[in-house]
Amino acid sequence: MIKLIIFILSIFILSHCSINEKTTIWKDKEKKKEIQKDIREITSKDKKIVAEFNHELKLDLSKINVNNKIVDNKNNYGSQNYIGEIIKVGRYKFSKLENVKQLNFKPIFFNNGLIFFDKKGSIIRYKDNQKILWKINHYSKSERKLKPKLNFFLDDENLLVTDSIAKYYSINVSTGKLNWSKSNLYPFNSEIKKSKNKFFVVDYKNTLKCYNINDGSECWSLQTEDSFTLSNSKFSVIIVDDLVVFNNSIGDITAVNIETGLITWQLPTQNSNIINQTYSFKTSKLVSDGKSIFFSNNKNEFYSVDVKTGTTNWINEINSNLTPIISENLLFTVSNEGYLHILEKDNGNIIRITDLFLDYKIKKRKNVKPIGFAMGNTKLYLTNTDGKMLVVDLNLGKVISIEKVARNFTSRPFISNKNLFVITNGSIIQYN
Repeated sequence: MIKLIIFILSIFILSHCSINEKTTIWKDKEKKKEIQKDIREITSKDKKIVAEFNHELKLDLSKINVNNKIVDNKNNYGSQNYIGEIIKVGRYKFSKLENVKQLNFKPIFFNNGLIFFDKKGSIIRYKDNQKILWKINHYSKSERKLKPKLNFFLDDENLLVTDSIAKYYSINVSTGKLNWSKSNLYPFNSEIKKSKNKFFVVDYKNTLKCYNINDGSECWSLQTEDSFTLSNSKFSVIIVDDLVVFNNSIGDITAVNIETGLITWQLPTQNSNIINQTYSFKTSKLVSDGKSIFFSNNKNEFYSVDVKTGTTNWINEINSNLTPIISENLLFTVSNEGYLHILEKDNGNIIRITDLFLDYKIKKRKNVKPIGFAMGNTKLYLTNTDGKMLVVDLNLGKVISIEKVARNFTSRPFISNKNLFVITNGSIIQYN
């Protein structure tokens, strides 16, 4: 327990350090020139600023298919069924989380209610009227003092939980009672994915763990190259057919056979210097359409990779660590500077770029960063670090309204059951 406490304290100390070093890597210079030839750009040192492109182009996205996915092993949620008017209809309250600078957690939406946690690691199940159905804590007194942060995965009647203090366990979702509980050597730092009777998660040592759902026993583990500093962003895991694919703190993308735990392919995306820069290196979640994997980072790289071989399909120069969204043959992402990019999925060609931060004054704009976005029927919803949510008309690429959600940072938006949810520190706000 002493070693674990020291490890947790090191995470807290490093989270207050600042490392700032940028690199830009292109795999195919000719393809870069071809894709970017029509985009006006201004380069200051090694920082690229992209101007609007085809910003007057009107798209007809009214016929894009929408879905109601709550869980997707490929992180491919696409456009979701939401046409609400952004009117607050509820608030699910919990005690404020401590020592957090980002709310990169996701509630479990279940039977029109939801499940989340509080500052002591208590798991709370809410009814659809925001009332608490049950609240339970499976941590000792000393563990509660470590303020565990939880990640969830719902498997039928069982809720799988991994946390920031190296515990993982399963509870009954109806009662909150413990099914089993285990410990890992290091805290976990990824989303959870499931295939048949196994679930997968990555810890801070860049190790992919495979566990049995029924009792938590380890099936296999795979250690990838470690870094000298801790990552400031969560790792991502997806499952495509018989492969589990994940990223790590140094930018490697690794595909592993689900049954054997053996590497099928591995793609390094950064040079060796990244080992000393992982705190400042941020990457998006992995997203797949079943044929390709899409992801981007804050090093001006947006990748498309073949899911079977790990070969690079194309790379485009977009500076974003936000999770991209696939919708039919199109890709949507928002850069860290506030530009909405729409690309052709198959070749990476940019169709349109519009400036969503146009109304911010220059001084204010420098301090505002996008957090994440969701897509409804014909609108995009983007949350920012200033606590505001921008509502964007996707056909025009223009901001049509702004909702003040909180005083400071929030989570990315989530859409479930024709409602939109945003986490603030102390509550989850529901919009119709």
